[in-house]
Amino acid sequence: MAWWGTFIGGTLGFVFGGPIGALIGAALGGNLDRGIKMGDAFDTGNQERVQAAFFTTTFSVMGHVAKADGHVSKAEIEAAKNIMAQMQLSADQRKAAIRFFDQGKAEDFPLEAILRQFKKECHGRRNLIQMFVEIQISTALSDGKLDASEKHIIYTIGEILGFARGQIDHLFNIANGAQASVSNSLTVTQAYKILGISKDSSGAEIKKAYRRLMSQHHPDKLVSKGLPDEMIALATEKTQEIRKAYDLIKKK
Repeated sequence: MAWWGTFIGGTLGFVFGGPIGALIGAALGGNLDRGIKMGDAFDTGNQERVQAAFFTTTFSVMGHVAKADGHVSKAEIEAAKNIMAQMQLSADQRKAAIRFFDQGKAEDFPLEAILRQFKKECHGRRNLIQMFVEIQISTALSDGKLDASEKHIIYTIGEILGFARGQIDHLFNIANGAQASVSNSLTVTQAYKILGISKDSSGAEIKKAYRRLMSQHHPDKLVSKGLPDEMIALATEKTQEIRKAYDLIKKK
């Protein structure tokens, strides 16, 4: 949680400009007087700065995705609350997350500008950005259905962040498989889709795909790249889902 103290206290002299800075200013208000400076300079790659940008962008874009079909469902609100619960946010962090979520629901939310700055703040850390996309996909699927408007938003998010549609489709497969895994209804077909391979893949190909996905979602690696410590549980859950898929394929 060290990043949070820096986030609201400016102990490292963060300088957030652009649309993310505007979100932070609107959400934290008077806390900015305690040290966070708004400006145009960017110290991209700083660990705690990346964590702060990830937190801000995650919950604001989550609100935007939830509103994509015209209204925010109870399931989508619960999904956001569940992520907050998994993160074990403090009262102040939870309030900030809710404010970011609400800002994302606004009609004039600058999605493209936010995502482009977020990508820059992440300093090209592909696996970290992928984790962000997976969280947004989970939000879109949280009410048990995927509207065309929601899918369009996810594809747009992926395109801005540098993901091809085929890659986004694979992340959808992982998310759908995760839901099946939770309900103990994961099929072998879904397991293959989670690993991104076909049923005629060799043992070596299956193992290679499994190891690649586990490396991409390794909690410690993601935290070292800027994932907030509070989100370790989300990354750990992903690795468990991938392992279940791999174990099912081996069993069958």
